[in-house]
Amino acid sequence: MSLKDNFTTDEWFKVMTGPGRAGAAVVAASPSGLTGLLAEAQAIANAVRESVSRDSRTPLMEAMAADLLGQPARAPEQERARNVEDVKTQSLEGVRQAMWLVNAKASPEDAAAYREMLTLVAQRTAEAAKEGGFLGFGGEQVNDKERAVIEELRQLIGGQLIGGQPIGGGGAGTITHETPPETLEVRPEPGPDGSGNSN
Repeated sequence: MSLKDNFTTDEWFKVMTGPGRAGAAVVAASPSGLTGLLAEAQAIANAVRESVSRDSRTPLMEAMAADLLGQPARAPEQERARNVEDVKTQSLEGVRQAMWLVNAKASPEDAAAYREMLTLVAQRTAEAAKEGGFLGFGGEQVNDKERAVIEELRQLIGGQLIGGQPIGGGGAGTITHETPPETLEVRPEPGPDGSGNSN
């Protein structure tokens, strides 16, 4: 029995698309021109390939590598994004769902490797193209909007980053969300205690 068998078809699709969604959230935070977009897409693919190709990969990374070589899964029906803000929101929700699934159905080692993959993808995507320059001059490698999304992703997935170093200082590497993945819906903002209750 493969680790993949622990997941339904829809759940496995969410796990497989989590890294791409992490990259898409960064792209949507600060859209680049065509050249920048191509560089960011290449960075996403390279970071995923690097993560699943390591000698010390976990069973989850092995299962993902095997699927990347096979026929791509058919995407389930989902709401289409109408603008870049929708892309960012849907991407972040997709990452949250994927991380929740991995935490719930895989080993802690698999969850740590997946978390590292997600943050590697986000960081490499942000670094792939300069933002705010003119004809290749000026601009900055990672702008404030991209840094904000990377921080949001870090909080969403539990704080681990490349090489086991926490991003921005903090995070024990555990997921704080206790709700299982659901379809996208508008949820009330959490209360001051983070529980979602307003009292």
